[in-house]
Amino acid sequence: MHVKNTTQLKQAQKKIVAEQKKFPKKVIVCCGTGCLANGAAKIVDAFKKVLDERKIKDFAVEALCETGCHGFCEQGPLVVIEPRGTFYTKVKPKDVQQIIERSIENDETIEKLLYTDPQNGEKIERYNDVSFFSHQRRIALRNLGKIAAHDINDYIAVDGYQALAKVLKKMTPDEVIESVTKSGLRGRGGGGFSAGRKWRTCRDVESDTHYILCNGDEGDPGAFMDRSIMEGDPHAVLEGMAIGAYAVGASEGFIYVREEYPLAVVNIQKAIESAVEIGLLGDNILGTDFSFNIKISRGAGAFVCGESSALMRSVGGEIGEPRAKYIRSVVKGLHDKPSVLNNVETFVNIPIIINKGADWFAAIGTPKSTGTKAFSLVGKVRNTGLIEVPMGITLREIIYDIGGGIIDNRPFKAVQTGGPSGGCIPESMLDLPVDFDSLTEVGSMMGSGGMIVMDDRTCMVDLARYFLAFLVDESCGKCVPCREGLYQLHAIVSRICDGKGVEEDIEKMEKLSEMVVLGSLCGLGISGPNPLMSTLKYFRNEYEAHIRDKRCPAGVCRELITYEINDKCTGCMACIAVCATNAITGKKKEVHVINQEQCTKCGACYAVCMHDAIEVF
Repeated sequence: MHVKNTTQLKQAQKKIVAEQKKFPKKVIVCCGTGCLANGAAKIVDAFKKVLDERKIKDFAVEALCETGCHGFCEQGPLVVIEPRGTFYTKVKPKDVQQIIERSIENDETIEKLLYTDPQNGEKIERYNDVSFFSHQRRIALRNLGKIAAHDINDYIAVDGYQALAKVLKKMTPDEVIESVTKSGLRGRGGGGFSAGRKWRTCRDVESDTHYILCNGDEGDPGAFMDRSIMEGDPHAVLEGMAIGAYAVGASEGFIYVREEYPLAVVNIQKAIESAVEIGLLGDNILGTDFSFNIKISRGAGAFVCGESSALMRSVGGEIGEPRAKYIRSVVKGLHDKPSVLNNVETFVNIPIIINKGADWFAAIGTPKSTGTKAFSLVGKVRNTGLIEVPMGITLREIIYDIGGGIIDNRPFKAVQTGGPSGGCIPESMLDLPVDFDSLTEVGSMMGSGGMIVMDDRTCMVDLARYFLAFLVDESCGKCVPCREGLYQLHAIVSRICDGKGVEEDIEKMEKLSEMVVLGSLCGLGISGPNPLMSTLKYFRNEYEAHIRDKRCPAGVCRELITYEINDKCTGCMACIAVCATNAITGKKKEVHVINQEQCTKCGACYAVCMHDAIEVF
């Protein structure tokens, strides 16, 4: 198939949809990275084998759809039977035979595979009724879990490349930029800058060459939004980039993907090849004068290369170091040519804005933060995974309605947004609306969309130490404030965790943080002290307890805690079995004892005890 114009694209779509309707039932298997790690590939193989053997009427292997991440990673591997939307969780290859016999050949439901609501124990059959999904609004993630990840026909069937056809046939570049600007779309990579304004500035720069780049680096710990989109809906990324290229006058684009995302690279490459093959990328797209090609540039995993100027240097074959901010990449970016850089989530919003209109998108969210935002919801929350919600939703709604609340009903303590450079938001702010400006006002940030939930057993001092250690390792070292300032902050916090902190440390950290923010060259250093400053602001009492009382209230910092066994001990011997230093003694069915001189405070005994018999002091 090769589409030479918009009419042929429409005809191709009708033909593909008609072919898909031949199969009254469809089996959807999540093949995102999380489900693949839990054996989804074996489930797909089992389906193919059994379906091929049974020769079911009105069903074929072609009706088996391997999709990208559905989002509900906690419950994977996931299988959905359409059109009923029957939602099976934690599926194993041995379950496939029964699924085919009962849910495909017949219309029965296998109750043991259904999702169980953790709050009331109710079995829920359809995925749309699961609270994790029902409280979301999916725009950027609209195709994940719906279409085959690398099948261009599936993408075309859901109006894929219709937005590109529309702009090439009916819109001028200025009209495209005006539509994006009017929608209020802000960059989803963390900066929150107006996408339309960025595109306009780049287009207005006179140059023989313009570039469009997609940032798929996503280095924040716990974040996997862009990864999942690239793996599960790569054609939406390509279409968004092509529309952006048409708008700014670019003929060449790059997708920068970190080395740790191999499946994303494979699926994007397949998508590029298939789009070129049928004439939706390459020369004279859809019979117009517009030509656009995309290449993949693989990063080596350096966190700093998520910063725009460092990324462009890396793409250009140079050392990935940032440069002074007075040099704007929209004026002098890749190879010193005007360049637009947006992240994956920003680009996948572009086609739907073109198709449904700027006013439609602007009506979602808040006036200053329009649309939706994808987050990776992880940590001490029941339902972990990939979510998308309207801007302006509260943290409470995300954590309790979508996330299902805290594991084991423990008290909520804080949620960190914005990755290593973000901040920690306390329980008193659970009703804070999630949008660019509200998060910034309380000392955090949107970032790329990582959201880590913490319970009362999280030490905020130790958390600050962890993120500072990450940033120290990831700093490129080019500027002294970042290289030395973050190192010194980490050293002070580490000393506090070890019980060696002094009263002057808090004031010293506050002054040093100000210096790092003011003097750093790029966003890594400028926002680096955020985890420390936000925990100092909202959890100062924990720092004071570490310094003054030599005590870790959360029971985490080894040098400031002891483990003791209470009378709840049943003598099950589990703790003895895991103690590497033989510090625990006792007979079976008798209360055990910990020898404090031999105990290394590793916490293994605490982790395995099922009777709450081990306490931390």
